[in-house]
Amino acid sequence: MKNSHSQRKPGLKRLGALLLACTISATLLAGCGDKPIPEKDVTQSDKTEPSSKGVPQKGKPEEKGAEKLLTLSAEEAQRAGIKVQKLELQEKADQITVTATIQANQDRLAHVAPRVPGRIVKVSASLGDKVKPGQALALLDSIELGEARSSYLQAASESAVAKANFERAQRLNADNIIPEKDYLRARAEHEKARVTLRAAADKLRMMGVAPEGVSGSVFPLTIPFAGTVIEKNAVLGELATPDQSLFTVADLSTLWIESDLFEQDLGKVKVGAQASVAVAAYPGEVFKGKLTYISSVMNKETRTAKARVEVPNPDRRLKPEMFATAAIHTGSSTKALLLPEDAVLLVQGQPTVFVAEKGGFEPRAVQVGDRTQGRVAIKSGVVAGEAVVVSGAYALKARLLKSQIGDAD
Repeated sequence: MKNSHSQRKPGLKRLGALLLACTISATLLAGCGDKPIPEKDVTQSDKTEPSSKGVPQKGKPEEKGAEKLLTLSAEEAQRAGIKVQKLELQEKADQITVTATIQANQDRLAHVAPRVPGRIVKVSASLGDKVKPGQALALLDSIELGEARSSYLQAASESAVAKANFERAQRLNADNIIPEKDYLRARAEHEKARVTLRAAADKLRMMGVAPEGVSGSVFPLTIPFAGTVIEKNAVLGELATPDQSLFTVADLSTLWIESDLFEQDLGKVKVGAQASVAVAAYPGEVFKGKLTYISSVMNKETRTAKARVEVPNPDRRLKPEMFATAAIHTGSSTKALLLPEDAVLLVQGQPTVFVAEKGGFEPRAVQVGDRTQGRVAIKSGVVAGEAVVVSGAYALKARLLKSQIGDAD
């Protein structure tokens, strides 16, 4: 047994040495050769397998732009009244846009007041009434007028007597029946009576009353031209004085649009230029006018000059004191992308249009320019050739806001 154990021990040593040599050789070969490629982490690869480009993966948000694309069925688009227009460069007249206030035509405005003090005994006109030239707005009773009328009647009577005496003296003088001095005295008295009558008549005219007519102290307050009563201060029984306007009458068939032109714009426009006026009361409607006045004096504080646009107002829809926007044409023109004003909406404070593409509608932020005649110029954000929603944009905005609220939830 001892001999057998002794014989096996050297064999085990040789085997250990051989394994050690193999291990050292493998280590040397690994150090001298390329590094081994690490095995693939199958579990991790399965979790991060990339998706195809442009195809949204389940459970993930779509790409930027795609997530903003609004899709509607044909029935929904028809119900919303959506219409699309291809953008094209259009001719746009260059213009200067200013804010303005509508005023009555000051050349056709009358503050009606009596020329002599008088008590109001009748009021015939009310606010808003249309009046004709010479129409009586009120009747006044004046002591001064009564005295002036009495003086006129007396002067007229004396003039008639003096005239008869002169004609008689003229006949007698022709027959040498009366002395020459009597004839001359009669002629002088006649001339004096005529002058007195003329002075009495002029005094009545200065009071605004014709010498001919019914005698007395009552006189009518009349208007010199046709117009509309826009202000009334006449109260029955009150005493009216010349410094008190009882009625204000304006001819509203033409109105003045008063505005301010900045110093840098004065060289771009001139009197006679065409202008377009818009008011909030009639959205999308334009009233044509003409620049009739530019002030010769600058305001040193605001660096502006007064300007006036005159606009016909035959249907009386424009009212004094309305706010307006006036676009004054400069005479030159440029090419621009134009859209209806309803096509550009504010979305989160940013002017936005909806562009039809990829079977849907993309909200696109744009920069707007001048607005005129219900259209707005687009400076940037879209290009010619793109199809833009020109009708029904409000329905798309509502859907967009609804989707944003849903995402926030």
